Amino acid sequence: MSAAQGGGGGSAASAEASEKPGLRKPVFTKVEQLKPGTNGHTLTVKVVTSKTVLQKGRSASANLRQTRIAECLVGDETGTIVFTARNDQVDMMKAGATVILRNAKIDMFKGSMRLAVDKWGRVEVTEPATFVVKEDNNLSLVEYELVNVVEE
Repeated sequence: MSAAQGGGGGSAASAEASEKPGLRKPVFTKVEQLKPGTNGHTLTVKVVTSKTVLQKGRSASANLRQTRIAECLVGDETGTIVFTARNDQVDMMKAGATVILRNAKIDMFKGSMRLAVDKWGRVEVTEPATFVVKEDNNLSLVEYELVNVVEE
C-alpha cells in the first residue's frame, strides 16, 4: 500500500505541479480609477487614435533594433488616457481595435499621466468591446504638480 502511494502512483502529484501556482484572476481597472504613480493595472480599452511620434533605426540591418513609439488615445466607458506604445505594441494599436493591457503602469510626462506597458506586461488584441468610449474625460489632460508635504 505504501509503495502504491509513494513511488508508483505519482500521477496526481505531477498533475497538480503542472498547474502554475499563484496565478490570480485579473481585476480589471476602469480608466477613471487610474492615479499617478500606480502600476499593475489590467484594462480593456478601445483605441481611439494612434500617432507614431518616434521612429529610429534602420529595419534593413539585423543588428540594429528599430525603435518605434506611438502615442495612442485609448479609453473605456469611464474616460480616456494617452497610452505610449513601444516597438511591437505599435502594430496592435490600430484605431477602433479593442485591446487588453496587462500589468500596465502610469508614467508621468510633463505633469500628465501616460499609460504604458513595459517588459513585465502584455498588450493583446481581443474581441471588439460593446462599450462606447467616453471621450470628454481625458485623464492625460489633467496636469499634476509634485507637492512636498512638510510634516510638523
